Amino acid sequence: MKITLIQPNLAWCDPAANRVHLTEMIEGALASERPDSSEPSLIVIPEMFSTGFATDPVGVAEENGESLEWMKSMATSTGCAIAGSIATKITGIVDSLAAREVPSKPSYRNRFYFVKPDGEVAYYDKHHPFTYSGEHLRYTPGQGKTIVEWGGFKIMLQVCYDLRFPCFSRNSLDANGNAAYDLCLYVASWPQTRAGAWKTLLRARAIENQCYVVGVNRVGSDPSCQYSGDSAIIDPYGETLAACTPSVESTATAVASLQTLTDFRAKFPVLSDAD
Repeated sequence: MKITLIQPNLAWCDPAANRVHLTEMIEGALASERPDSSEPSLIVIPEMFSTGFATDPVGVAEENGESLEWMKSMATSTGCAIAGSIATKITGIVDSLAAREVPSKPSYRNRFYFVKPDGEVAYYDKHHPFTYSGEHLRYTPGQGKTIVEWGGFKIMLQVCYDLRFPCFSRNSLDANGNAAYDLCLYVASWPQTRAGAWKTLLRARAIENQCYVVGVNRVGSDPSCQYSGDSAIIDPYGETLAACTPSVESTATAVASLQTLTDFRAKFPVLSDAD
């Protein structure tokens, strides 16, 4: 599977401008090498790509679905799956008996969407709000994990601060000896001051879970932080397959091989010895 990282600078709380800019970056990244229809491809963009990391979502979080619709359009036009998170306002709950939405107190989610070219959408709500910045005061944490399938890979969705909690992302084998996932995606707004931890933990998650790890971060600044990006694709050995240029808007592409991963797990069956 071909994986393309998009490492942008984001306009603060301006979804329309960010969608236009990301469209240009994606088209530029694919211009020299359009996806082969026979080879599934994945494009990954950062956490809260439409607004920047807005810890106060009131008046900022999207409830009209425009950025999700943009993701669907981009997935269809490029033939690639698109993954990234959006600050999302939830204004109703589903009444399963009446099969309709009924009014409820609004809530906010840091929602990581995975959109396929055929329009299928899966999502994961960030489980670990970043309490240091007050994210937990406004956003409701997700309670479960999300694993999607694309290009033969089982892909686990994670967001930024989740990276610091290895037990939550621990890979495991089922009764048939199959791993829970093969690739873990981390979309982030990870500050430059803690870039060393970002790079170290991405490698650790790949090594300990015998999987590919993709970490996509932004560059530039917002009212609170400076960002250096350091987006990368890490293989199951902890080696970097591709990386974006630090502190610069850039893209990077690499191919993840399911056969390479399967052979490595068979040769060195770490997961079967896990607690």
